[in-house]
Amino acid sequence: MKSIKVLFVTTSHNKMGDTVDKTGVWLEEVSAPYFVFKEVGADITFASPDGGQVPLDPKSQGIIIATRSTKRFLKDEEAMNYLSHSMVLAEIKADDYDAVFLPGGHGPLWDLADNKNLKQLLEAFYNDDKPIGAVCHGVVGLVSLQNDKGESLVKGKQLTCFSNSEEESAGLTRVVPFLLETKLRSLGALYSKGADYVSHVVADGNIITGQNPASSEEVAKKLVALVKHNKEATTAF
Repeated sequence: MKSIKVLFVTTSHNKMGDTVDKTGVWLEEVSAPYFVFKEVGADITFASPDGGQVPLDPKSQGIIIATRSTKRFLKDEEAMNYLSHSMVLAEIKADDYDAVFLPGGHGPLWDLADNKNLKQLLEAFYNDDKPIGAVCHGVVGLVSLQNDKGESLVKGKQLTCFSNSEEESAGLTRVVPFLLETKLRSLGALYSKGADYVSHVVADGNIITGQNPASSEEVAKKLVALVKHNKEATTAF
């Protein structure tokens, strides 16, 4: 089987609302999936709204919350090079990839929630039955999607994302533009969650979502399994 082509779509936004605090993509939500994809020999591409340097949330690089994958990623020259040279999202075509993965961090709430280029791209993935994986606030990339009837794509879909209780524990409920759990519920998504900061992954067809950073690795593994299953099913005919 040919190598899997995986697209990461990250935020370009690095400021937390009206505060002076910095944000961006959450490192573990990039590092854990990255190594899952690398282990199966995947061809990886990074894209972001602005292209170029992807901002990392400073808090996600802290020693206290460091994981084996984040430490490994920061020391991996090739991995860091991906973050330094992301492609411009508007130039990406769904036909070139087998799957797409959206990591979180709070940045996506500002530049991926209603991004026309991302909307077009993800709808193309969905319509072509290509797997879509999203973790934490990266799930916000799904909220603007519509089906062929013009209805919200997330309506009736089993999904998860960073929960309201997790947002409250982070002290950011009044800083973020909206609460993602509340947004998904308002659109008719069948939302579920696990305990705060514990892995919780939900799959509904070709859409796989994870609640928080701890869910990142499992979402990536399920995404790989789904791509392989789809490819095998295609070659069987």
